[in-house]
Formats: sequence, C-alpha cells, structure tokens
Amino acid sequence: MSLQMVTVGNNIALIQPGFSLMNFDGQVFFFGQKGWPKRSCPTGVFHFDIKHNHLKLKPAVFSKDSCYLPPLRYPATCTFKGNLESEKHQYIIHGGKTPNNELSDKIYIMSVVCKNNKKVTFRCTEKDLVGDVPEGRYGHSIDVVYSRGKSVGVLFGGRSYIPSAQRTTEKWNSVADCLPHVFLVDFEFGCSTSYILPELQDGLSFHVSIARNDTIYILGGHSLANNIRPANLYRIRVDLPLGSPAVNCTVMPGGISVSSAILTQISNDEFVIVGGYQLENQKRMVCNIISFEDNKMEIREMETPDWTPDIKHSKIWFGSNMGNGTIFLGIPGDNKQVVSEAFYFYTLKCAEDDVNEDQKTFTNSQTSTEDPGDSTPFEDSEEFCFSAEANSFDGDDEFDTYNEDDEEDESETGYWITCCPTCDVDINTWVPFYSTELNKPAMIYCSHGDGHWVHAQCMDLAESTLIHLSEGSNKYYCNEHVEIARALQTPKRVLPLKKPPLKSLHKKGSGKIITPAKKSFLRRLFD
Repeated sequence: MSLQMVTVGNNIALIQPGFSLMNFDGQVFFFGQKGWPKRSCPTGVFHFDIKHNHLKLKPAVFSKDSCYLPPLRYPATCTFKGNLESEKHQYIIHGGKTPNNELSDKIYIMSVVCKNNKKVTFRCTEKDLVGDVPEGRYGHSIDVVYSRGKSVGVLFGGRSYIPSAQRTTEKWNSVADCLPHVFLVDFEFGCSTSYILPELQDGLSFHVSIARNDTIYILGGHSLANNIRPANLYRIRVDLPLGSPAVNCTVMPGGISVSSAILTQISNDEFVIVGGYQLENQKRMVCNIISFEDNKMEIREMETPDWTPDIKHSKIWFGSNMGNGTIFLGIPGDNKQVVSEAFYFYTLKCAEDDVNEDQKTFTNSQTSTEDPGDSTPFEDSEEFCFSAEANSFDGDDEFDTYNEDDEEDESETGYWITCCPTCDVDINTWVPFYSTELNKPAMIYCSHGDGHWVHAQCMDLAESTLIHLSEGSNKYYCNEHVEIARALQTPKRVLPLKKPPLKSLHKKGSGKIITPAKKSFLRRLFD
C-alpha cells in the first residue's frame, strides 16, 4: 500500500465530506459538491483528473435529454449492468442530502453517451418507483444482485428525518435510523418491494456492503438509537425465480466494528476496507482485506500504510473509492497555520497497476465519513464546514472559466426546466434569475397559482420588459396563463362622488341666506 499527498487547485472548496466518485472505464468523475452547481458547470459533475499527484476538476456535460441531477451528498451509489454479459455499466444514485438540507427519495441512473479525448457526455435519467417506495435517506447502501439471468437492486439502512408529527422548531433537522427493512428495486419496471427479515434488528447507517452474484454482505455500521457500532456481519441472499423473489438473511461470525469505512476492490475475489471509525471520537487506523473463496468469506487484518502525522492526529477523515484499488482520502487542514487549506488530500493505492478494471464493477459502499453533527462530536455531527471558497478552474482551453462572481441565488429551484411545450433551452447552460443577459436563458416567475419559473427567451420577453419585471414586485403571467390571469382581473373600483352636506351649502361668514327654493334646486343638481 502506498500513500501519496495530492495538491488541488483553487477549486478545493468543492470537495467536502459526503462526496462520491464514479469510475467509467478508468476515468474517475466527482459528484456531490457542497452547495449548488455553479454557472460554468451546471451539471455539478467533474472529471477527477489526477496527474503527477496534482488534481484538476474539469466540468462535465450532460446530454440534452438528461434530467436535472441535484448535488447529493452521502447518497447510496453502485454500478449496474443490464445483464452480466453487458460490456457497459451504469451508476445508480439513490437518496442523499441536497444543499437545502433536504433528503432525496429519488433514483437516478448515470450513463456515458459520448466519449472522446477531451470530454465525456453523460445522460442522467430519473427512475420513478411504485409500490413500497423507500423514504428519503442518506448514509445507506444500494447494490445490484444477479440471479437466474435477472437483476434487482437491494437497498438497506440509512438515516432519515424524524416523522413530521414529531418535528419541532428545535428538532426540525433531527434524524433517526431508518427501519431495518430490505427493499428490492426493479430498475426496468420501477417496482419496489419491502421485506422484513427477523435477523435485521437495527437500521444501520454508514455500513459497508459488498455484492457478489445473488448475495449482499452487510458489514459494520452505526446504530444511532444505541450509539453503537456492532461487529455484525449479515449475508442477504436473493433468489429471482419466475414468481415472487425469495429473500433470506444469515448472521455470520467474524464481523468488525466500524462505520464510514471505504471499500475498494483489488482483485476478482479480494476487497480492502480502509478508514472509518471504531468509536465516536476515534478513527479506525487498521486496514482489512476481505477474501472470497468457494462462497466462503474471510476477513483479516493487513499491513497498514505509513500514515502521516497529520492523518494520525486528525479527528476526522473522509473519502471515496476511485476504482483500480485506489482510495481518495481527505483530512481537515491545520488551523494553526496562518494560511491553511480547508482540507488536505491523499491517494492510497491498495492494488498493483495491472488490475483489470472489468473486475471491479461490483464494489459498493457508502463512500464518505458519516454526517458529523447529528449526534456524536465527530462523524455524526453537522457536516464540518471549513471556510473556503472556489475561485477558478485552472483547466484546459475547452473548459469554461469558473467565476464565483457569476453566482446568483440559485438555491430555490433547479436549472433545467421545461417551462412550456415549446421550450428548447439547452440544459447545459446556466440559468440566471431576473437577468438582462438575454443570450442566456434568464428565468422569470409566473404568478399563476402556486407560481412557477419560465424562461424569458421562451416567453419572447424584450429586454426592457425583463428589466421592468425584475426591478420591482410586479406580477407576471406566462404565455399559457396570461388569459387566465386576465379573466381573474376585475374592473377597478370607482369611488362615488361625495355629496356635500346641506350645512356646507351655507358659506360661513358670507351673510347670505339660501332660500328653500335654492336648496331644492341644489339638491337636484348634486343628486
């Protein structure tokens, strides 16, 4: 095992605990930045390019038929092939936290549609689920098993917000363990079914999961209710006959107590576990190798790398599997320094260079430290926020320059919106609010009903109109709702003429007396 320090450009602030890495044919991509995507990279996915121990994040693009993918941290990810013979694999992304601290319950499928020497184009599709739909969660696992020529996803564990009826102002973001249910998800038809297995008593979070053929192994994890990291090892086997699936669970000996560990595959039958925590305030510095032979699983300790003093003394660490038997690690910067980075990063190589990438398509685990502020002082408390800003991408010419000054308030809506039936806005273009940059698809708010966002260029708004609408609190109705809005409008109320009181008809101090005949004439005049 070899440990190397990695230098990062000015975009270092994008890398925070909870991110994920995806390996497509040897190319690694970063997903799950802290905060909403920026103007120069609305997809929020970056090519994770490390050369000569220097890291560059290069913005990636999505195809026009992609859905919007929010930056999700602490999601469950895994690779997926339609069948074992398929050469191409996809990534499944489920759950995770949004920058608004909301929990996602959606499933996204990431695939490569175009690849050349300079850039990769992704397609992201959202999969709707029916049946027993898992609630939004984070810190869980999703894996794919294959049985009798069929495949199905297996989802387990995680944390979710406490039920809405129990949420108060003081406990609004309090989380609890999800129920220890096992969900089988059919990615072809979008069906989800929940199973209750008596062997699973706790809804473990930040555990390690390994999928092999028709079996999932669940190792370690953290129980928030008991604040323990039980040394449990579960084997969940899924049989997919023509009828209903059969799911059974076996408790196996030889587990280890660890949470938030990172898993990487070094050969067809060997995996390495690195990092994690053995106590709420103590990192687990021991590494383990997991070997499979004739359906038997063996866990043993292995020689640890030469950890640097900074790694040994840091209270937290986090990271993700890069594939090819390599792990990306991060630790907090030294706050004692006058000028200090938010985080320092390392690559840990656990395998030789000639490992076949095709052998690594079934490596799955939660790939970052637990969410520190929900309970314990370290990995379970609110995420560690070290103040640092991303300034610019020192990338190649084919990539846009990242400029933080380009930012607007982007936390209230997505970027990729089909605002009307004829909307043809390129989803890879950043969408500003109330902007006069009509060469970019500015957005304006339609006030009909609960309101929705539309593109100014799709509504054929002139620049002067857009400026007028953006300056004040004027209501605007899009092309589809303008007629409805007009129908709702009523004529302005006309105030009636005030009748002067009779006593005012006698001018004070005039000395003139108005006769009854004049009074009668004046009444008719004013009436």
